[in-house]
Amino acid sequence: MFYIGVDLGTSSVKLLLMDGSGKIEKIVSREYPIAFPHPGWSEQSPQDWWKETKAGICELTEGFDKSQVAGISFGGQMHGLVILDKEDQVIRPAILWNDGRTQKQTDYLNNSVGKDKLSAYTANIAFAGFTAPKILWVKENEPENFQRIAKIMLPKDYIAYCLTGVHSSDYSDASGMLLMDVKNKCWSRKMMEICDVKEEQLPKLYESYEITGTLKPEVAEELGLPKACIVTAGAGDNAAAAVGTGTVGNEKCNISLGTSGTIFISSNDFCVDKFNALHAFAHADGHYHLMGCMLSAASCNKWWMDEIIRTKDYGAEQKGIEKLGENHVFFLPYLMGERSPHNNPNARGTFTGLTMDSTREDMTQAVLEGVAFAIRDSLEVARAQGLHIERATICGGGAKSPLWKKMIANILNIKVDVIKSEEGPALGGAMLAAVACGEYKSVEEAAKAIVKVVDTVEPDMELVEKYEKKYRTFAEIYPALKPVFDKIAEA
Repeated sequence: MFYIGVDLGTSSVKLLLMDGSGKIEKIVSREYPIAFPHPGWSEQSPQDWWKETKAGICELTEGFDKSQVAGISFGGQMHGLVILDKEDQVIRPAILWNDGRTQKQTDYLNNSVGKDKLSAYTANIAFAGFTAPKILWVKENEPENFQRIAKIMLPKDYIAYCLTGVHSSDYSDASGMLLMDVKNKCWSRKMMEICDVKEEQLPKLYESYEITGTLKPEVAEELGLPKACIVTAGAGDNAAAAVGTGTVGNEKCNISLGTSGTIFISSNDFCVDKFNALHAFAHADGHYHLMGCMLSAASCNKWWMDEIIRTKDYGAEQKGIEKLGENHVFFLPYLMGERSPHNNPNARGTFTGLTMDSTREDMTQAVLEGVAFAIRDSLEVARAQGLHIERATICGGGAKSPLWKKMIANILNIKVDVIKSEEGPALGGAMLAAVACGEYKSVEEAAKAIVKVVDTVEPDMELVEKYEKKYRTFAEIYPALKPVFDKIAEA
């Protein structure tokens, strides 16, 4: 049997065809536009997602026995607001996760409602990208559209609706709406009251691997797929990527060094830190996870290489870096402000410790180390909750650097596993579909069978000790400079 994973991203939809053993048979990608109607705004047409997903499924299955496609599931961009009227027609373009228009509503939730209450209701505090502030923005700025809302959906859930006719969502993606009681896995009545939302306007919630429906007859005919092809709830992109990297089960970890950076830690038990420094979300394996998200990770190195020292030969710049754990230059990687664990949009990037004998290599090394130190900041929050992390898988563009992986292993004092496939959310989606169809008994069983480790970077205890001292110094820099960042923002 075959299983389709749909990764509904911000710039394109990526589709993956996997057989029952986990072999990836084919991958296709279809792009769609993003609109920026005002500075800081970011919108997309849900109809574009559906159009390109349909075309992508047809392209993906061409040349294969379509009757053998047993299931479809998803990973998808989180937090986006899709609103439908009583005829299930899209009311306005979707407001995306990276849209910045809701600062007023975010401040209202955090400061007037209060972070303590938000955390008690949802296990999280408000961020401008979350869905609840977007709902409040529509209510305040587009009251006529707000009055027409019959259903509130997330991006991937709109595609699931188009396939099945069922309004559904999963716990992992819904965790990022600031409307769900994450601990108890249900919609929060308090948050519905705050946002003036009724429960019938929200989709039914499922575990990521649960079946929500089968293909509508007309959709099955158009796509050439069996009417019995099942659709499962799927997951938010980070949770789906975690499934695709084998980050399921208790105290498993994945680090992503992409444009932004994440550290994703799975847990059998619900937990939330008292400062809400990390997101506390439900996981696609039926349990929970903590996630730290830094806004600039590999993009810090790209900025340093492309814009400052003006070279594309990233490998050559790293060849001269040999004295690990001995650098006196420190770099704060907050080029776009910071999310986890500081939650401070005013934070800025800095070099600290420069002297007349500081070299180009020292500064390049500081950039790489600064990102690793910042990831450790989030790991320390998780460790304070009693989680014991001994190893992590690693993915993303930055993971191609042997030097960076070595730094991560020694700065975090964990084993770093490199996996064979880095298809992330699309593979995770296909795996969830396979679980739903009974190919595997659980998400954890699927991960053990499909995700293969091809290399491991071990920490060196001598380097670990050196980096421990350096990290303690790094950890003092941001608190010392925070008042300065606030003054810069006010200027």
